[in-house]
Amino acid sequence: MKILRLIFLILHVGIFLLLLGMLLNAYVPPKVFPWFNLLSLGFPILMIVYVILIFFWIFSWKKRAFVFMLLGLIFTSPVKRWVNFSTDKKETANFKIVTFNTKGGSYGMKNIDDYVNSLNADIVFLQEKGGHEYHFNGLKNTSGNYIVSVFTKYKVIDQKELINSDYFSNNAYATQTDIEIKGKIYRFINVYLQPFKFEKAMVKLNGNSEEDEEKLKNVVKRLVPTFKMHQDQVKDIKNGIENSPYPVILVGDLNSVPNSYEYYHLSEGLQDAFLEVGKGSGTSFHDYKFPLRIDYIFTSKSIQPITYKVDYSVKLSDHYPVIGTFKLK
Repeated sequence: MKILRLIFLILHVGIFLLLLGMLLNAYVPPKVFPWFNLLSLGFPILMIVYVILIFFWIFSWKKRAFVFMLLGLIFTSPVKRWVNFSTDKKETANFKIVTFNTKGGSYGMKNIDDYVNSLNADIVFLQEKGGHEYHFNGLKNTSGNYIVSVFTKYKVIDQKELINSDYFSNNAYATQTDIEIKGKIYRFINVYLQPFKFEKAMVKLNGNSEEDEEKLKNVVKRLVPTFKMHQDQVKDIKNGIENSPYPVILVGDLNSVPNSYEYYHLSEGLQDAFLEVGKGSGTSFHDYKFPLRIDYIFTSKSIQPITYKVDYSVKLSDHYPVIGTFKLK
């Protein structure tokens, strides 16, 4: 039993150090050391094992349980970025947005039209729009971009691309749209960071050790270069945030999970609407069984989030739509 406890102790300390390494994504860019970003993908599993080991120490009547419990408090905010339970806001929302990766409308374009129209949103942001023409009641498509589009009922003051993309090497897109709402201008940034281009067969393990090992190697070979591309794309997007004379709302598919380099740096100076008012799981990508939150709404602190919802009731894409309501002053 002593040997087993020693093994579990070493494991517990090791997981704690890995979780600390994940927090370094706030400081260490992927081009310097990409492996911290890999840890952000494994955060849910690492955290679950960390908690299970705490219970093991509790049932073993070991004081170290309290040490690990106290150390675990460091990860309270990282956990809440995945699973959150906030209280209801008393204020009334006066503005609603929807952000939705539609996967090119491959699940049914008309169904997406009908669904979005039922939400009565003020602005709709699409990623992976494809070549389809959507018709949302009272909303006008302000951009002809094949990947990201903004539909709004308000007056567009200015719009430009933040990322220069090409089909063969860079599939990331981001638009900056300045919109006047009730006499005040806001900057909306719609983001689709470089995808990893995984298919289910590429990541599904089948129990054959040699084949599974080769699959894992191929996954890492795709992840690391994409993380490095994200670093440059994040820099371009941050220019639009930092140089904005207006309050900012950044939405979209970051192809990155919470506590990643992308998350920390794009949310810097902004607030995560899910962290402020979200309830339950923030998972927004359902094509794999592994929980992945990769769709976000970030806002300037002068904009007050009222509700945040990932709509699990519809499967019109491999992403769930994300709906946020806000109080604009």
